[in-house]
Parts: sequence; structure tokens; C-alpha cells
Amino acid sequence: MRRFAAVLVVGVIALAACGSSGSKASPTSAGGATDGSAAPANGEPAGTKTYTGLERTHVDTPVDYPQTPPVGGPHNPVWETCAFFDKPIMKERGVHSMEHGAVWITYTSTLSSDDIDLLKKAQQAGPKVLVSPFPGLPSPIVASAWGKQLLLQSASDPRLLQFVKYFSDGPQTPEPGVPCTGGTMET
Repeated sequence: MRRFAAVLVVGVIALAACGSSGSKASPTSAGGATDGSAAPANGEPAGTKTYTGLERTHVDTPVDYPQTPPVGGPHNPVWETCAFFDKPIMKERGVHSMEHGAVWITYTSTLSSDDIDLLKKAQQAGPKVLVSPFPGLPSPIVASAWGKQLLLQSASDPRLLQFVKYFSDGPQTPEPGVPCTGGTMET
């Protein structure tokens, strides 16, 4: 009986650690985001938008996210292993990776080969960087972390690496220290 109780407690703790918040996203200004036009003192790159109150539940169905690409919210129980991908990944898995502290860099399919090479280097800037193409982006490159997003025109913009360094397992991470390995590499 004690063994069953111990297993039950561990199971409840594991579920609570990954997806316990059932709250909905609440905007921090009109439109659901604040625009960090001026470089904040906390290390966020200029232009970073912030989204709050993001739900953290696991779902096995597609999610219609309010942002493109998503910045958080309900997500697949399986995360995407952080790597460089030349094909789109399941957005619900990318969101789960961000919950683990990943920075998800998405890019348009028409990006230049020079920018693609720079994104490959950015992916190797740390263990929690996920890079993949994404359809319908509002700019050629979008860097996202849980509740944070930065639109970029080029991979040579120094704010890209600033975003990666600051937000990879950064202060916004719901589950800091959880790996971005051991998920899936499925596209």
C-alpha cells in the first residue's frame, strides 16, 4: 500500500510540474502584448513583445494559437528535441519545447542561404535552441520563447543572439532545467 501511495504522489507531482496552469492568456496591453520598443534594462532585446497568462495543459489535438508562431499555451505531451530542421515541425511540440526553456526560431521558406547558415550557427549557440521553417510568419524570422517574441528581418540582426542568450532557459521559463533532448525529431 505504501508503494502505491508513493507512486501516486510521484505521478501527481510529475503532472503538476508539466502543465498545471489552466489559466488563459491575458494581454498586458491592447492586442495581448507589450512592445519592448526601447531596450529594457533586464537584457531583453529591443522590440521583444511579452504575452502573459499562457495556459500550460497537455492536449492531443491541434491548437489554434492566437499568435503566429505561438508563444505558449496548450501543447502536445511530447516536446520537439532542440535541433535545426529544414521542414516544419508540429507547433504544439514546439510550444512544449519552449515550456522547457527553449528558444524557438522560425523562418520563412524563402529565406536566403546566408541567413539559413546563420540560423544553423544560432541553433548551436546553446542546448535549448530549436530552429524550423513555419508557414505564414509576420516577418522572415521570428524568435520565440515562452511568452516572449521578437520579429526580425535578417539572421544577422544582433538582437537574435541576444534573444537566444537571454531567453534560453531564461527567467520566463515555466520549467527551467528540464531538457530539450529526448523528445521527438519528427517533422
